[in-house]
Formats: sequence, structure tokens, C-alpha cells
Amino acid sequence: MKKLKDILYKVAVNEVYGNTDIVINAIQFDSRQVQNNDVFVAQNGVTVDGHQYIEKAINQGAKTVVCEVMPEEKNEQVTYIKVEDSNVALAMLAANYYNNPSKSLQLVGVTGTNGKTTIASLLYQLFKKAGYKVGLLSTVKIMVDDKEYKATHTTPNSVAINKYLSMMVEEGVDYCFMEVSSHGIHQKRTEGLDFAGGVFTNLSHDHLDYHETFAEYRDVKKSFFDSLPKTAFALVNIDDKNGQVMLQNTKANKQTYALKTIGDFKAKVLEKRLSGTLLTINGLEVWTKLIGEFNAYNLLAIYGVAELLGLERLEILRMVSELESVSGRFQYTVSTEGVTAIVDYAHTPDALKNVLQTINDIRTGNETVITVIGCGGDRDVAKRPKMAMIASQLSDQVIFTSDNPRTEDPQSILDQMEVGVAAENYKKTLSILDRRQAIKTACKLAKVGDIILVAGKGHETYQEINGVRHHFDDLEEVTNCFKQLKND
Repeated sequence: MKKLKDILYKVAVNEVYGNTDIVINAIQFDSRQVQNNDVFVAQNGVTVDGHQYIEKAINQGAKTVVCEVMPEEKNEQVTYIKVEDSNVALAMLAANYYNNPSKSLQLVGVTGTNGKTTIASLLYQLFKKAGYKVGLLSTVKIMVDDKEYKATHTTPNSVAINKYLSMMVEEGVDYCFMEVSSHGIHQKRTEGLDFAGGVFTNLSHDHLDYHETFAEYRDVKKSFFDSLPKTAFALVNIDDKNGQVMLQNTKANKQTYALKTIGDFKAKVLEKRLSGTLLTINGLEVWTKLIGEFNAYNLLAIYGVAELLGLERLEILRMVSELESVSGRFQYTVSTEGVTAIVDYAHTPDALKNVLQTINDIRTGNETVITVIGCGGDRDVAKRPKMAMIASQLSDQVIFTSDNPRTEDPQSILDQMEVGVAAENYKKTLSILDRRQAIKTACKLAKVGDIILVAGKGHETYQEINGVRHHFDDLEEVTNCFKQLKND
């Protein structure tokens, strides 16, 4: 139990109506979750304005309301606190409520368009191998040392973040690695957190349905580095032209990594195979099970973070060689007939290009590359033709299909994708609306040695159609197809 006046520390308060010397139970931003003596924070969200639910929250037992606009009529039994920004206030209240847990461990945030999940997850793996208690906040899962929790967002809401960090502190966790999405930064979910470091991977076309312009998307990412303290490090991919932008105003210790230019952490790819990659990192050779140039960047970031956090170089390289691929990231299985199927989360033009270029780099000769790809509904429509263009240029055969159509018409999404296919590539393409049938068709078309890429959903175990999530796992579907073909 906490007193309201204590959790208001560092919250920018404009006006107070009522008593702050009261005991509060919990902090809520969803009026449906409110119970007796809770604080209800009214956020002006993307689709819903929480101010409309103040009365409902009070009826359910809220004794404190935090808002940007004071209600005209006030309940004498309730304390009202007017703030400049409810999102920032929520984050600060949550941090205070949970005793500012980020100050009690080493928290590293990873941001960028692609690579966040791989870098955060593999850092978790590496530091566990080094003998530490470790936390992870990622798209795939949340880990409080060895205890796993289900993830619902790339960056959880600020109350959930502080709750999990508090659990980590109680568990004696030393380090936590966290994906930091542009949505999370923009909605101030990371405010009030004490970061030991930040990593920038790359920036390409994504989330323009939310941010509207690429410049805004870039500047939101940049604001994360602007807010890092002097005691933190800022590690950026300097091969990406936006890497330097991220460092412009940061007070943190500036560090860079690169494959193509000069960086503090430098790698060179020596050999690429389906079984792994041979590379040098700062002149030292290492074999890794991870595949492709994009993973060389990821490993370089991982190496850099580990060294900046004080691990010994040769020990880092030894552990890098033992790292296993992350669920749904270039995960592959081989049929008894010798067909390779790769499942990857690639859902942006840049990520898809990286994966297909990697496949083309490691193919040895006459293998056919068959790509199954869709685009999510209710998301950035501008990337749809670009995804189709890349798939049809870099594959021998493409099957366009549904991803998570959500509330959109699946056929309309496919029609928008097909616009991006050049005339000379049109004969390579098929459209099969049903994703299960599309994967089955790819498996039937594949011959010995061929490579199937099923892209877009990766680790997801569902397909969302009209607001309902149905069980669907790309790797499971491919495995079942291979078994069925073997028995036929």
C-alpha cells in the first residue's frame, strides 16, 4: 500500500482538488479494471479518450483521478489531479508505485525497425550463459529470470513494465533487456525508467499508419537516445544513415558498430552457410549458428552491449558461438525429401529484402526459392506494394496470401500488394487467400533442394480475422505439410 502524495514524486502536477494524504490501492488506466481505492489515469489515447470514463471509474471505486482536463462536476469523496500529460504521469506514477525498480538493475533498451527481438532475446541468452539472473521484455515473451510470462505488446504499458521490473528486482535480477518500440516511446511508456544503455539497429519503412511521416518515426526513435543519461551508453548501427542522427543530442557515451564503415565494434562476414556464419568481430574469428548479414549486425550489437557492460571479450565470443536462433526468426526445418522451409517474422520491406538476400546468398545453384507472404490488415498500407515487389524480384515463385487481415477485407489487401509486382515478374505470382492452403501449395510445388520462405508472422501462433484470433502457427503448418507429403 502506498500514499498518493508519495507516488506523485516528479509528476508534473498543474492542479490538485482534494486530499493527497490518502492510501491508494493500485494504478489503473482502463476503467474496467478499477477497484476500490484505485488511482484512475485518464489518457487521451489514439482511439479512445479516457476522460469519458472518469465517472465510470469513480462508480467502480476510484478514489483518485489523474487527468489533463478537470471535470466540471467533482465528487467530494475523490481527489482530482490535473497534469500536463497523462501518459507521462502514468509512467511516473507506476515507477514510484513500484519503488523505481529500473534503478536497481541494469536496463538496456533496444530500438529500431528490425532486429529488436533478436538482439534483446539473444542478450538474455548470453547473460544467462554468463551466470547472471536476467530479465527480458520482448515481442515474443517476458522473462523474469527463469519464469516466463506471455507478451501482448512489443513494449508493454508503463504499469506492466514497472510491475515486471519490480518482480525482477525481487528475484535478484542483474540485467534486463527490453525492446523499445516507436509506439512505446511516443506514448511515453518508457518515461521515468533508468536506462543503463540504448541500442539502435536500423530504420526503414514501418508504422507510417501511426507516425504519418518517416521523419516523425525517426525523431520518435531519436527522442529515446536524447533522454539517456550521461551514465548510460548509446550504441548505434553507423552503417544506417540514421545512426548518426540518434547520437546528435544524446548525453550518453557514444558507441558505434558497423560492417561496412568504421565503428567501435566492427565485423566482417567470412563465410555464409545454411548451418551458420563465420565472421570476425574486432579482428577475432567466431562461428555462429545464426545466418545472414542481418544477423551479423545483430551479433555485433550483442557483442558491443556485452563488452560495454563489462564482460570479457573472449568469453563473449565463446558464448556468441553457442547462441540459438530466436523463435520465428529465420527458423528452418528440412523435410525428408530435402526441401528447406524457413519461417521468419519479416513484415517490413527491409526485413523481407534482408531475408531473401540471405537465402539467395546461401543457395548453391539451381534451388527454387518459393515465398509465401501477406500483409497485416489495419496497418501501414503504403508498404504492401513494396513487400510484393521485393518478394517477386528476389524469389522464383511467390504466393500472396492472408497475414492477419484483422478488420480488413483480405482480398483487398492482396489486390493492393499485387500493384507492386512488375510486369516481367507477374508470371511468378499466385494469390491464395487461405494461408493454410497457400503454405500447402508451396510445399507441393517444392522439389528436392528447394527453399520455401513463409514470411510475416514468425513466432505468432494465431491469425486474427475480424477481431477473433484463431490458432495458426506457420512452422506447425509447414511441419504438418511435410509429414502429409511424406505419407502420400
